[in-house]
Amino acid sequence: MIKPKQVVCIHPNYKHLTSEIPNQINQIHGEDDHVFNNGRNLIAKVEVEDEQLSIKSFKVPNVFNALVYKFFRKSKAKRSYEFANKLIESGILTPFPVAYIEEFNPLGLQRSFYISKHLDYDFDFRELIHNPKFPDRETILKQFTEFTFRLHENNINFLDHSPGNTLIIKEADGNYNFYLIDLNRMQFETMSFDKRMHNFRRLWLSKAMIKIMAAKYAELYGKTYDETHSLMLMHSRAFQKKIDSKKLRKSGRKMRFKTTS
Repeated sequence: MIKPKQVVCIHPNYKHLTSEIPNQINQIHGEDDHVFNNGRNLIAKVEVEDEQLSIKSFKVPNVFNALVYKFFRKSKAKRSYEFANKLIESGILTPFPVAYIEEFNPLGLQRSFYISKHLDYDFDFRELIHNPKFPDRETILKQFTEFTFRLHENNINFLDHSPGNTLIIKEADGNYNFYLIDLNRMQFETMSFDKRMHNFRRLWLSKAMIKIMAAKYAELYGKTYDETHSLMLMHSRAFQKKIDSKKLRKSGRKMRFKTTS
């Protein structure tokens, strides 16, 4: 049996873990208590020399994609690592990138892993959707809008800007910090007004949330509230209807989208 070729890239700040990190990936098993399975990937929390780390084990690609990742496209693990570094350089928060590991055989990419600092967070953006009475909700939505505006001003189009991919920590001064995760799908490009509003579509915003966020974004960008609200609402509803239609086709019965206030 041919032993896979392993590519290991460790951040300069974590060179002291060079020998330890590769040992950890073979200890990740879906049945372990410290491992979370999201249906596609495994995410494990581990401790390495007093460092709390998160290891994301990506699903092994099919034969075609294995070849693509070997010869034509960077792996999800490598992209996550490189994009995390770009975010930090731009002043955007994300769990600190520690390393990525890839394993190749003659057929292409097999296993791949992204390792970051473990982040203890207070809640994620989904809480604001599911609970209209979430404490300080309006303030958080406004600060999140400012955070998204900074992304756009830095020419960052986060293609997976969805509710579960922003972790939130409340600071002692009452302000909130936002950390992006699931980083492998990004484009670094000039963000037109339409692209900016389109980028809000996956957040599954209610009408009340859109009113708050559109008002704040209009203030930051220099557009009128009506222009901003209209475009943000259009993209949000189009996305929700698209997902609704997919659910309808999949289930074979009528499903109706509902939002909280």
